[in-house]
Amino acid sequence: MNKILTVFAFLLWAVASDAQIGKWIDKAKADVKVMKGEDNTALGLKEALNNGVEAAVSQLSIQDGFFGSPYKILIPADAQKVINVVKKVPGFEDTETKLIAKMNQAAEIAVKKATPIFVDAIKGMSIKDASAILFGNKDAATRYLESSSRKALYDAFLPVIQSSLDEVNARTYWRSVVDAYNKIPFQKKLNPELDDHVNNKSLDGLFSLIQEKEEGIRSDVSQRTSPLLQEVFGKLK
Repeated sequence: MNKILTVFAFLLWAVASDAQIGKWIDKAKADVKVMKGEDNTALGLKEALNNGVEAAVSQLSIQDGFFGSPYKILIPADAQKVINVVKKVPGFEDTETKLIAKMNQAAEIAVKKATPIFVDAIKGMSIKDASAILFGNKDAATRYLESSSRKALYDAFLPVIQSSLDEVNARTYWRSVVDAYNKIPFQKKLNPELDDHVNNKSLDGLFSLIQEKEEGIRSDVSQRTSPLLQEVFGKLK
Protein backbone atom coordinates (compact mmCIF):
# COMPACT_ATOMS: atom_id res chain seq x y z
CA MET A 1 0.00 0.00 0.00
CA ASN A 2 2.83 2.38 0.94
CA LYS A 3 4.54 1.69 -2.40
CA ILE A 4 1.34 2.55 -4.27
CA LEU A 5 0.99 5.85 -2.38
CA THR A 6 4.62 6.72 -3.09
CA VAL A 7 4.20 6.02 -6.80
CA PHE A 8 0.96 8.04 -6.85
CA ALA A 9 2.67 11.00 -5.16
CA PHE A 10 5.54 10.81 -7.65
CA LEU A 11 3.11 10.78 -10.57
CA LEU A 12 1.30 13.84 -9.17
CA TRP A 13 4.62 15.68 -8.98
CA ALA A 14 5.58 14.58 -12.46
CA VAL A 15 2.39 15.84 -14.07
CA ALA A 16 2.21 19.04 -12.03
CA SER A 17 2.70 22.19 -14.02
CA ASP A 18 5.55 24.55 -13.31
CA ALA A 19 2.95 27.01 -11.99
CA GLN A 20 1.65 24.45 -9.50
CA ILE A 21 5.15 23.55 -8.36
CA GLY A 22 5.90 27.24 -7.95
CA LYS A 23 2.83 27.66 -5.74
CA TRP A 24 3.93 24.75 -3.55
CA ILE A 25 7.42 26.24 -3.17
CA ASP A 26 5.99 29.68 -2.39
CA LYS A 27 3.72 28.18 0.28
CA ALA A 28 6.63 26.32 1.84
CA LYS A 29 8.66 29.54 1.94
CA ALA A 30 5.73 31.39 3.50
CA ASP A 31 5.35 28.69 6.16
CA VAL A 32 9.05 28.95 7.03
CA LYS A 33 8.75 32.74 7.22
CA VAL A 34 5.78 32.45 9.63
CA MET A 35 7.71 30.00 11.80
CA LYS A 36 10.70 32.34 11.88
CA GLY A 37 8.42 35.24 12.78
CA GLU A 38 6.95 33.26 15.67
CA ASP A 39 10.47 32.39 16.88
CA ASN A 40 11.49 36.04 16.77
CA THR A 41 8.37 37.05 18.68
CA ALA A 42 9.21 34.62 21.48
CA LEU A 43 12.84 35.79 21.52
CA GLY A 44 11.72 39.42 21.60
CA LEU A 45 9.41 38.78 24.56
CA LYS A 46 12.21 37.03 26.43
CA GLU A 47 14.57 39.92 25.74
CA ALA A 48 11.98 42.35 27.08
CA LEU A 49 11.64 40.27 30.25
CA ASN A 50 15.42 40.08 30.63
CA ASN A 51 15.58 43.85 30.38
CA GLY A 52 12.88 44.06 33.02
CA VAL A 53 14.84 41.81 35.37
CA GLU A 54 17.99 43.90 34.95
CA ALA A 55 16.08 47.13 35.62
CA ALA A 56 14.27 45.67 38.65
CA VAL A 57 17.45 44.27 40.19
CA SER A 58 19.29 47.53 39.58
CA GLN A 59 16.54 49.54 41.29
CA LEU A 60 15.81 47.27 44.24
CA SER A 61 19.30 46.04 45.16
CA ILE A 62 20.72 49.42 46.17
CA GLN A 63 20.59 50.73 49.73
CA ASP A 64 16.96 51.52 50.58
CA GLY A 65 15.93 50.02 47.22
CA PHE A 66 13.01 48.28 48.94
CA PHE A 67 12.81 50.41 52.08
CA GLY A 68 12.44 53.68 50.18
CA SER A 69 10.14 52.36 47.44
CA PRO A 70 6.44 51.53 47.02
CA TYR A 71 7.53 47.89 47.55
CA LYS A 72 8.71 48.47 51.12
CA ILE A 73 8.20 45.25 53.10
CA LEU A 74 6.02 45.70 56.16
CA ILE A 75 5.32 43.44 59.12
CA PRO A 76 3.18 40.38 58.31
CA ALA A 77 -0.16 40.23 60.11
CA ASP A 78 0.70 37.30 62.41
CA ALA A 79 3.99 38.93 63.44
CA GLN A 80 2.20 42.22 64.11
CA LYS A 81 0.20 40.52 66.88
CA VAL A 82 3.47 39.60 68.59
CA ILE A 83 4.93 43.09 68.18
CA ASN A 84 1.83 44.84 69.54
CA VAL A 85 2.29 42.97 72.80
CA VAL A 86 6.10 42.86 73.02
CA LYS A 87 6.65 46.58 72.36
CA LYS A 88 5.21 47.22 75.84
CA VAL A 89 8.11 45.25 77.34
CA PRO A 90 11.18 47.32 78.28
CA GLY A 91 13.91 46.91 75.66
CA PHE A 92 11.51 45.97 72.87
CA GLU A 93 9.83 49.34 72.29
CA ASP A 94 11.34 49.83 68.82
CA THR A 95 10.92 46.23 67.66
CA GLU A 96 8.71 47.14 64.69
CA THR A 97 11.13 49.76 63.37
CA LYS A 98 14.12 47.44 63.70
CA LEU A 99 12.37 44.48 62.12
CA ILE A 100 11.10 46.45 59.11
CA ALA A 101 14.60 47.78 58.51
CA LYS A 102 16.14 44.31 58.73
CA MET A 103 13.57 42.68 56.42
CA ASN A 104 14.10 45.32 53.76
CA GLN A 105 17.88 45.14 54.05
CA ALA A 106 17.66 41.37 53.59
CA ALA A 107 15.49 41.76 50.49
CA GLU A 108 17.95 44.26 49.00
CA ILE A 109 20.85 41.85 49.55
CA ALA A 110 18.89 38.91 48.14
CA VAL A 111 17.84 40.77 45.00
CA LYS A 112 21.51 41.31 44.10
CA LYS A 113 21.69 37.54 43.68
CA ALA A 114 18.36 37.29 41.83
CA THR A 115 19.48 37.91 38.24
CA PRO A 116 20.80 34.39 37.44
CA ILE A 117 17.69 32.80 38.96
CA PHE A 118 15.34 34.91 36.84
CA VAL A 119 17.45 34.69 33.68
CA ASP A 120 17.47 30.88 33.91
CA ALA A 121 13.69 30.90 34.34
CA ILE A 122 13.22 33.13 31.29
CA LYS A 123 15.70 31.15 29.19
CA GLY A 124 13.93 27.88 29.95
CA MET A 125 10.45 29.33 29.47
CA SER A 126 8.48 27.79 26.62
CA ILE A 127 6.25 30.49 25.17
CA LYS A 128 3.40 28.50 23.67
CA ASP A 129 1.61 31.34 21.91
CA ALA A 130 3.99 34.25 21.59
CA SER A 131 1.71 36.20 19.26
CA ALA A 132 -1.20 36.04 21.71
CA ILE A 133 1.09 37.38 24.45
CA LEU A 134 2.53 40.10 22.22
CA PHE A 135 -0.93 41.35 21.23
CA GLY A 136 -2.41 40.72 24.67
CA ASN A 137 -2.56 42.96 27.73
CA LYS A 138 0.26 45.42 28.40
CA ASP A 139 1.62 43.11 31.12
CA ALA A 140 0.95 39.82 29.33
CA ALA A 141 4.58 38.65 29.15
CA THR A 142 5.20 39.40 32.83
CA ARG A 143 2.04 37.59 33.89
CA TYR A 144 3.03 34.63 31.68
CA LEU A 145 6.46 34.49 33.34
CA GLU A 146 4.89 34.73 36.78
CA SER A 147 2.26 32.04 36.16
CA SER A 148 4.71 29.63 34.56
CA SER A 149 7.64 30.02 36.94
CA ARG A 150 6.72 31.76 40.22
CA LYS A 151 6.70 28.49 42.22
CA ALA A 152 10.14 27.52 40.88
CA LEU A 153 11.43 31.05 41.48
CA TYR A 154 10.05 30.98 45.03
CA ASP A 155 11.87 27.70 45.76
CA ALA A 156 15.13 28.93 44.22
CA PHE A 157 14.93 32.32 45.92
CA LEU A 158 14.05 31.08 49.41
CA PRO A 159 17.60 29.99 50.43
CA VAL A 160 18.88 33.36 49.18
CA ILE A 161 16.29 35.16 51.32
CA GLN A 162 17.14 33.05 54.37
CA SER A 163 20.86 33.70 53.92
CA SER A 164 20.20 37.43 53.52
CA LEU A 165 17.99 37.54 56.63
CA ASP A 166 20.81 35.88 58.56
CA GLU A 167 23.33 38.33 57.11
CA VAL A 168 21.50 41.20 58.81
CA ASN A 169 20.75 39.07 61.90
CA ALA A 170 17.00 39.35 61.26
CA ARG A 171 16.00 35.81 62.11
CA THR A 172 18.04 35.71 65.34
CA TYR A 173 16.57 39.05 66.36
CA TRP A 174 13.04 37.90 65.55
CA ARG A 175 13.49 34.70 67.58
CA SER A 176 14.43 36.82 70.60
CA VAL A 177 11.24 38.85 70.11
CA VAL A 178 9.06 35.73 69.83
CA ASP A 179 10.74 34.19 72.88
CA ALA A 180 9.98 37.35 74.88
CA TYR A 181 6.35 37.23 73.69
CA ASN A 182 5.91 33.55 74.58
CA LYS A 183 7.15 34.21 78.14
CA ILE A 184 4.35 36.69 78.79
CA PRO A 185 1.61 35.03 80.87
CA PHE A 186 -1.79 34.29 79.36
CA GLN A 187 -0.56 34.76 75.74
CA LYS A 188 -1.17 32.04 73.20
CA LYS A 189 2.27 30.84 72.13
CA LEU A 190 3.13 31.80 68.55
CA ASN A 191 6.06 31.17 66.26
CA PRO A 192 5.52 33.17 63.05
CA GLU A 193 8.36 32.94 60.52
CA LEU A 194 9.67 35.77 58.36
CA ASP A 195 11.09 33.71 55.47
CA ASP A 196 7.92 33.13 53.48
CA HIS A 197 6.68 36.69 53.94
CA VAL A 198 9.94 38.36 52.86
CA ASN A 199 10.34 35.93 49.95
CA ASN A 200 6.86 36.62 48.56
CA LYS A 201 7.12 40.38 49.04
CA SER A 202 10.53 40.43 47.34
CA LEU A 203 9.14 38.53 44.37
CA ASP A 204 6.11 40.84 44.26
CA GLY A 205 8.43 43.84 44.00
CA LEU A 206 10.55 42.25 41.29
CA PHE A 207 7.54 41.24 39.19
CA SER A 208 5.99 44.69 39.56
CA LEU A 209 9.12 46.35 38.17
CA ILE A 210 9.47 43.77 35.39
CA GLN A 211 5.89 44.64 34.47
CA GLU A 212 6.76 48.36 34.39
CA LYS A 213 9.64 47.67 32.01
CA GLU A 214 7.44 45.56 29.74
CA GLU A 215 4.81 48.30 29.61
CA GLY A 216 7.53 50.82 28.78
CA ILE A 217 8.86 48.75 25.89
CA ARG A 218 5.35 48.31 24.57
CA SER A 219 4.45 52.00 24.68
CA ASP A 220 7.77 53.83 24.26
CA VAL A 221 9.76 53.28 21.06
CA SER A 222 12.92 54.68 22.68
CA GLN A 223 12.95 51.74 25.13
CA ARG A 224 13.22 49.24 22.27
CA THR A 225 16.97 49.22 22.48
CA SER A 226 17.80 46.39 20.07
CA PRO A 227 16.87 45.47 16.49
CA LEU A 228 14.93 42.46 17.81
CA LEU A 229 12.84 44.56 20.20
CA GLN A 230 12.21 47.08 17.43
CA GLU A 231 11.12 44.33 15.03
CA VAL A 232 8.87 42.47 17.44
CA PHE A 233 7.24 45.35 19.32
CA GLY A 234 7.07 47.40 16.14
CA LYS A 235 4.16 45.14 15.21
CA LEU A 236 2.09 46.85 17.90
CA LYS A 237 -0.01 49.82 16.79
